[in-house]
Amino acid sequence: MDVNLEELDQIIERGTHTPLSESESEKLKSVLHALAGMLPQPRTTEKTKDVLEQSAAPAPENEPEPAKGHGRNGASSYTGAQKIAVAHPTLHAGDPCPGCEKGKVYPQKEPRTLVRIVGQAPLTATVYELDRLRCNLCGEVFTAPEPEGIGPEKYDETTAAMIALLKYGSGMPFYRLEKLEQALGIPLPASTQWEIVEEAAEVIQTARDELIRQAAQGEVLHNDDTGMRVLRMAREPSDDRTGVFTSGIVSTQQGRRIALYFTGRQHAGENLRDVLQHRTADLAPPLQMCDALSRNTPKLSDGAEILLANCLAHGRRQFVDVAANFPEPCRYVLETLGDVYKYDAEARQRHLSPAQRLQFHQQLSGPVMEQLHQWLEAQFALKQVEPNSGLGKAITYLLRHWKGLTAFLREAGAPLDNNVCERALKRAVLHRKNALFYRTLHGAEAGDLFMSLIHTCELAGANPFDYLTQLQHHASELAVNPSAWMPWNYLEQTQPGHIH
Repeated sequence: MDVNLEELDQIIERGTHTPLSESESEKLKSVLHALAGMLPQPRTTEKTKDVLEQSAAPAPENEPEPAKGHGRNGASSYTGAQKIAVAHPTLHAGDPCPGCEKGKVYPQKEPRTLVRIVGQAPLTATVYELDRLRCNLCGEVFTAPEPEGIGPEKYDETTAAMIALLKYGSGMPFYRLEKLEQALGIPLPASTQWEIVEEAAEVIQTARDELIRQAAQGEVLHNDDTGMRVLRMAREPSDDRTGVFTSGIVSTQQGRRIALYFTGRQHAGENLRDVLQHRTADLAPPLQMCDALSRNTPKLSDGAEILLANCLAHGRRQFVDVAANFPEPCRYVLETLGDVYKYDAEARQRHLSPAQRLQFHQQLSGPVMEQLHQWLEAQFALKQVEPNSGLGKAITYLLRHWKGLTAFLREAGAPLDNNVCERALKRAVLHRKNALFYRTLHGAEAGDLFMSLIHTCELAGANPFDYLTQLQHHASELAVNPSAWMPWNYLEQTQPGHIH
C-alpha cells in the first residue's frame, strides 16, 4: 500500500468533518498497525538470553528431549488437606485372595490416593437455633444450653485470621470481600471486617514486637522501600516531606529469615536505624544489603557500625535497560555477571558455610570480577564509550559503587543482591495495586503487623492462617513468653495447630 504523510494528513483532516470512507479507514488502519509492529515489545524478564534475544541452543541429535510434566499436583502436594483412611469393605490383612484363591492378601506400603477438592466461601456462618420453653403459669423461660465449644462471641479467631490473610496476604480489599460474601449469603460489611482485624492486631502485637527484637540480632539485614498512600495523615509544621513509603526489612540469622514492614514518612534507612536500636551491644557489626540510594543507608548513633553491601542486580539492571542500543558491550557485562551468579548457585547447591562460600567466590568469582573491572575502566580510558550515554552511565554506576557491589568477595555471608527484600515488598505493592491506599496511619500499622507475620510465616514454611489463629487462642501465653511463639516454632507437619 502506497501511503505518504501528506495523504495521511488529508485523511485525518477530512475525518474531523465527515465520516471516513472504507478505503480511507483501511489505509489509516494499515499504517497504524505497521507503526505498532515497529514498536519494541515490553520486556517481562531480565534473563540474559531474553534481553539479548539469543535463540535457544539446539539439543544434540543423540540426546533425548526432556520429558514434559503433565502440570498436575500429586496428592503429596496438598499438605493442608484433611486425610481420611478408607479401609477395604471386605478384605483384611491375611485373608485369602479372592482372585487366585490360593495366596493371602497383605497391605501395600503406599495406599492409592484420591484427591477431591470442594469449593466454599472464604468465611461461612452457622446459625444455632436454641430451643426456648416458657412456663404458662410463672412465665419463666428455659433456653437450651449452647453447644460445647461454641462461645457467645459472633466472630471467632479464624475469622480474623482469614480476613487478614485475604487482605494483607493476598491483596483482597475489604469491599471486594464484602461483595463476595454478600453474594454467598454471608453479610460481612467492610467496616465490620476492619473492626475484627483491628481487635486481632491489638491482641497479637506482642508477636510483632518480638519479631523486631529478633530481627535486630540478624547477621544480614536487607532493606528497601516503595511508595504508599495514606489518605488521612497528620503532618507536623516542621515536616517538609511529602512522600509516604512502605519500607521492607528482611533479617537473616542462622538460616532463619524475618520480614518486617513499616509505613510512614521515614525512608528504609531510618526504619533500619530504629530496628538496630534493639540490637545487643556485644554483637559483631551486621551486614546491610541494599541498593545504592543514600536513603537506604541508616545514620547510626556514635559507636554503632554496619558493613555495607550493594545490590549487584541493580547494577546489572543498568545494562539490561540499554542492551537494545549497546548489544555487544552489554552482552559482555551480562554474561560475566552471569558466571558469578552460576558460582553462587553452585555454592548453595553444595551447602557451603559462609566461610567456605567466601573462599569459593574469592577463588572463582574474584578473577572474573577483576577482569570486568579492568574492562569497565578501559572503556573510558580508551574513549570507547561516551560518559553521558546510557552505556556510560551504566559503567559509571558500577565503578562508583564497586566496593559495595563486591562485598561478597570480602565478607563471609554477604549476598550478591537484594532480591529477597524486593520479593517481600511485592506484598505491599499488591496491596497498593488493589486497595490503592490506607485510610489512616493506624490502618497502615495494622497492615504492617499482619504483613510482617504472614510473610515471615511463609519464609519459615509455616501455615500463616493456623499461626494467626493460634496466636489469638493463646494471647495470654504470648504476652508472657513471646519468643516461644515465633513462626519457626510452629511445627505444622508433626503437630498441626500447635506451637512449641
